[in-house]
Amino acid sequence: MTPYNAPLRDMRFVLHEVFDAPSLWSRLPALAERVDADTANAILEEAAKVTGQLIAPLNRSGDEQGAQWNDGIVTTPSGFKEAYATYIRGGWVGLSGNPEFDGMGMPKMLAVQFEEMLYAANSSFALYSTLSSGACLAIDAHANADLRATYLPPMYEGRWAGSMCLTEPHAGTDLGLLRTRAEPQADGRYRISGTKIFITGGEQDLTENIIHLVLAKLPDAPAGAKGISLFLVPKVLVNADGSLGARNALSCGSIEHKMGIKASATCVMNFDGATGYLIGEAHKGMAAMFTMMNYERLSIGIQGIGCAEASTQAAIGYARERLQSRAPTGPTAPDKGADPIIRHPDVRRMLLGMKALTEGGRAFACYVGQQLDLAKYAQDPEERKNAQVLAALLTPVAKAFFTDTGLESCVNGQQVFGGHGYIREWGQEQYVRDVRIAQIYEGTNGIQALDLLGRKVIADGGAALRLFCTQALDFAQGHTAPYGKALMAAVTRLRDVSDWLMDNATTNHNETGAASVEYLHLFGYVAYAWMWARMAAVAEARLSEDPAFYGAKLATAAFYFQRLLPRTLSLEAGIRAGSDTLFGLTDDQF
Repeated sequence: MTPYNAPLRDMRFVLHEVFDAPSLWSRLPALAERVDADTANAILEEAAKVTGQLIAPLNRSGDEQGAQWNDGIVTTPSGFKEAYATYIRGGWVGLSGNPEFDGMGMPKMLAVQFEEMLYAANSSFALYSTLSSGACLAIDAHANADLRATYLPPMYEGRWAGSMCLTEPHAGTDLGLLRTRAEPQADGRYRISGTKIFITGGEQDLTENIIHLVLAKLPDAPAGAKGISLFLVPKVLVNADGSLGARNALSCGSIEHKMGIKASATCVMNFDGATGYLIGEAHKGMAAMFTMMNYERLSIGIQGIGCAEASTQAAIGYARERLQSRAPTGPTAPDKGADPIIRHPDVRRMLLGMKALTEGGRAFACYVGQQLDLAKYAQDPEERKNAQVLAALLTPVAKAFFTDTGLESCVNGQQVFGGHGYIREWGQEQYVRDVRIAQIYEGTNGIQALDLLGRKVIADGGAALRLFCTQALDFAQGHTAPYGKALMAAVTRLRDVSDWLMDNATTNHNETGAASVEYLHLFGYVAYAWMWARMAAVAEARLSEDPAFYGAKLATAAFYFQRLLPRTLSLEAGIRAGSDTLFGLTDDQF
């Protein structure tokens, strides 16, 4: 397996040059006192060492060995426990956590870069940490002061982990069907009973405690999703002084045998009257849980970018060294029996596609992170409100488009290796297996597409979409060279298709579901066009400073606009074809 090296030069380019993050941080008082360009660079450098030297070497061995279950006890693969102990000493779990409870308080724009490194190095290892970060976010936002003070410091420290317990055997997307019950007790606590499945990190041997966030229904709960409450249920009960007490009444019944992320324990969790604490208000658990879920959706989207980056690095290295046939224009390595396959046009097509999608995704992740930082820290109410609207609009795009294109890139990376890509020792088939789940968990990509089109675009009459389009068009009009006109055409296409859908979906309710996935992809390609226009503008202005780096940016931008952005034309045609052909067969004719 090819060693992973974090793309620090590109990360600094996106963070400092394209988005000028240090200037943004300097005008946000809560961030100005914590982070500047030097701090960010130091964090990125250290993160690259941790992910590349400590975590990445465990990726293949962890996949081979997998997590193991024995009579309720789960053990992670060899080396994970020791690596995790080193990892938490660096404070990485609390990187963007609340400083009031010993988090580092770093901006999301920086955290997305770190998470990409983590997923690229080892997706299974990453999940234990990112689930904890998401759980902390929900607790910090919705739990009472006592719960926050008790649970957040050891979770940010990494001594305690977090999990998200939603899914049940009969209730996946439709959580209104869940059966887990919460019985109120005289002391204000609750007894939680039920079974949850697909629980990432529900049991493991890395931490001394696991804090489960569990969706359950109270006895007087209304029917459906409006009757769900959220509870904090620790694996080990916590004494008044913060020390660990007795084991709670919960257990891991088994772990799943999966296609990928085999070193991540995916658990069946049984709650048998376990002690729990209400988070937020009764019957309003979905709103509280969505705080964690939206964090995880962006994080899992970044898994797609990370796996694609690792696959791209491996594929480029292999294509430079693998000798097969002669280049179509004649020998480029006449002293050898064949030319490197990187000289063949179709191989270059695949590599450039991977590079363009991965670097475009990296920039878009930073843009989404910027909106989250503004939504949290901006002083101006209007700026904060607009950022909140954009973050909500873009979260399903990030989750689904990052992972759909991430799989495409990993499959292409495997294809570059030819037959060796199908062999385990080379590592490419693992990236394909590991990234595939990212299209499914934390809300399938089909559900993300429905959320985008149905709730985020049609339901508000396109207001959030117009805000996004206005920002992109403002940039295009102010930067007409080299890709301003192409960007304006792409944004106009997105806006026109959106208007068409808003008109037609009101009379034909199948139109939303029929168009949603293609619409999300259309949105994603247009968003990436904006990112590539921004990157190209910077690269063109600074080309003389570093011709190799900025020249590569301009060449990749040209490939994106000429070879990938035209996919929006076929997506538009598919959307405008309508839903009727989806119902040309009866159910029995399938």
